Amino acid sequence: MLKSMHGEPMSAKIRVLVIDDDVEMNELLKDYLSKFEITVFAVTNPEEGLRFLKRSRPDLVLLDVMLPKKDGFAVCKEIRQQSKVPIIMLTGRGEVTDRVVGLEIGADDYLSKPFDPRELVARINTVLRRLNPQPAQSGSLVCGSLKLDLGKGMAYLKGKPVNLTTNEFEMLAFFMKNPGIMLNRDKVMEYLQGIEGEAFNRSVDIAISRIRKKIGDSVDDPKYFKTFWGSGYIFIGKVTNHGFK
Repeated sequence: MLKSMHGEPMSAKIRVLVIDDDVEMNELLKDYLSKFEITVFAVTNPEEGLRFLKRSRPDLVLLDVMLPKKDGFAVCKEIRQQSKVPIIMLTGRGEVTDRVVGLEIGADDYLSKPFDPRELVARINTVLRRLNPQPAQSGSLVCGSLKLDLGKGMAYLKGKPVNLTTNEFEMLAFFMKNPGIMLNRDKVMEYLQGIEGEAFNRSVDIAISRIRKKIGDSVDDPKYFKTFWGSGYIFIGKVTNHGFK
């Protein structure tokens, strides 16, 4: 059974909040996604979407980039200040730079308009599967004062929670599961399935940089990640596993 970001088993229907000023598309999504046990709550105003997020707890947010008064990037940043809910961003522009920016500020995936609704369903399911702790993912990974609780999807540094996005957590876990092994961008992309390759390939370095800042690592004095320019990264810390089944 899938679990929500809050650790609770999800109901039969996945609850998705759509923030998009395209009323016609919102209605089409409501109708189409309902066939896949996905309930859509659609709003056209970003402030209304933020209010909905505070009073309700959707399993995922579909967020348009081109919104009135406040663009999707600004809304994404506000959402990340209050929630780790998965975010798939939608755009009609399809520029690689936009996709990289969206991923950099905390989006979990990116989809360009017009899109096949079947692809949207696949991406929703893929993002949510990444958040679902499987039995093999129970236990923890520990490297000095850094700890990842795989069951809860939480990172801790010196006992204090580290605010990682879903992609950042999964990426850090991937490296900690493979210490001492060179991992290039292709391997990271393959592991983090569902991310649009061209955009994510360019944002791997950005994501590593963000993780480093959050866990007190640096290029000049690496404790965890060693950079091999043009090749990839190696997790250099000694990792111990606890509670794996």
